[in-house]
Amino acid sequence: MLKKYCLSQLILLLSFLSLHSQPENFHFNVTTLGGYTSAGTVPFWLRSNNFGSVPLDNASLSLIGSVHKEYDTQKPGIFDWGVGVEGRANLGKKSNFNIIEGYGKIRISVFEIKAGRSREIMGLCDTSLTSGAFSVAGNSLGIPKVEISIPDFYTLPFFGHLFAFKGNYAHGWIGNTDVKLLSTERTMLTTYMHQKSLYGRFGKKEWKWKLYGGFNHQVFWGSEKSYYSPYLTLSPFEVYLYVVAGRPYGTDNIPYSKIGNQLGSIDLGFEYNIRNVKILAYRQFVYDIGAMYHLANLRDGLNGLSFTNMSVINNGFRWKKILVEFFYTKNQGGELWSPYSPSGDENYYNNDQYIEGWSYKKIGIGNPFIGTRDYIREGLPADPRDYFINNRVVVLHFGSECSVREWDFMLKASYSLNYGTFGTDEVGHTLGKIRTLPRYGIFEETKQFSAFMEGSRTLNNGFRVGLVTAFDKGNLYYDSFGLIASLVKSF
Repeated sequence: MLKKYCLSQLILLLSFLSLHSQPENFHFNVTTLGGYTSAGTVPFWLRSNNFGSVPLDNASLSLIGSVHKEYDTQKPGIFDWGVGVEGRANLGKKSNFNIIEGYGKIRISVFEIKAGRSREIMGLCDTSLTSGAFSVAGNSLGIPKVEISIPDFYTLPFFGHLFAFKGNYAHGWIGNTDVKLLSTERTMLTTYMHQKSLYGRFGKKEWKWKLYGGFNHQVFWGSEKSYYSPYLTLSPFEVYLYVVAGRPYGTDNIPYSKIGNQLGSIDLGFEYNIRNVKILAYRQFVYDIGAMYHLANLRDGLNGLSFTNMSVINNGFRWKKILVEFFYTKNQGGELWSPYSPSGDENYYNNDQYIEGWSYKKIGIGNPFIGTRDYIREGLPADPRDYFINNRVVVLHFGSECSVREWDFMLKASYSLNYGTFGTDEVGHTLGKIRTLPRYGIFEETKQFSAFMEGSRTLNNGFRVGLVTAFDKGNLYYDSFGLIASLVKSF
């Protein structure tokens, strides 16, 4: 009932504003989508990295309404404010409604304070075409949070403007989460998210090349008094300090490990401008439970190379961007030849405490190629202790954007080799030097290809039309196809 009320109020607001003069810097959009996907299966690239804005399977109709007030870039003063609201209603064999965005923000000089749910990608990558950042890929709905940040690179006025940096510090609310207690019992406990990041850039604005580096750190935590009861010796403030520092904790009755579910990436990048082309190369080194500290999983990570056309000349055809990525998570510090790590293989996104691992509302937060049981074919082996049953993957991903006359096109194509988890690998899980052989079958190498193409063009009077098609072919997901048409009205 509440969702229907919110949707009706959003539609009324958009209708009212479209008939009246609009406040400066406000933008309004109403999108209608209609189409068809294979019954029971939405193709991979229609449901992945879309910030939880996903169509229903089979025939469906969707309505998206949004209102955004952005900062005034023409008059950049010390103080400004912004707001954003976006809702999506899906109608088909069933119906649902989601708030995709709902936030307010203020800018004070280079700082921003923001509260609510928003679209977010965390990690150094090409955000428009990427296969997905490891930490936060924009795959699920955004987690409601409050944060203070420097959202854009701020160039330090000293050292000849050589250095710039940006970062954030945030506290989020997950809600009640399914947790396995130390006693192996299950219960629902209140869970929060801690997040921080810091990225630097070296190179003057006029230089052809620049270097990038930084890290991000995310933690699911909360209700430690109940989880560790009755053995916790830390105060609530001390618990928070352990969470922020990523510091391990343990007693005679509590296994020595980090508090909560902690993961992130350490990122490096290089940018070079040659003529009218900007080249960006990047690498995300990923970490979960501790293998990175021992350099045991250095092979794993996201590697990307993008080319962006900075020329505005358009002679009927113009390529805008080309991206090639290689995503590898097969090692995890768990191979027989990997350097020793006391915590064992990483088992990315799964967690002994949080039963649904690195997910929000049952959808993975990170790279979508690390998959849950949803959409994966029945019959492929899975360790019942794992929520993400396929986290050892090798992915080659290609993306491009171009325009042909009045039409804009986007293409994504991905080929992956999938190996399940170490719980379904022939060498089994590893914990230190102890190995637990698989008990639930061996996940053989499974091949998968997924593709997506979108074409759209702007019409008169603020209208834009588009057509999206996507399909899956392989042995990991059920073969599927989708075709969706869209009509957007901007005010």
